Amino acid sequence: MRSTLGHDVSRRRQQRLAALTPAERVALAIRLGEEGLASFMAVHRVDRETARARIAATRRVGRRRSAASEAADK
Repeated sequence: MRSTLGHDVSRRRQQRLAALTPAERVALAIRLGEEGLASFMAVHRVDRETARARIAATRRVGRRRSAASEAADK
């Protein structure tokens, strides 16, 4: 059984996002990214560059290079 309250909250959030202009959506994405980075910096007690480096490193973990990328190196 679906939660009526959860469904209503989700629907309202989707409506608010749909009402934003493309520029407002980009601004929101940037703001949320900055807030996430600030949270990471606070939790791990690191500076901005260290935080960005650690986040980038975790994104690379487990990824394989593409065949196109390997062919370009040859």
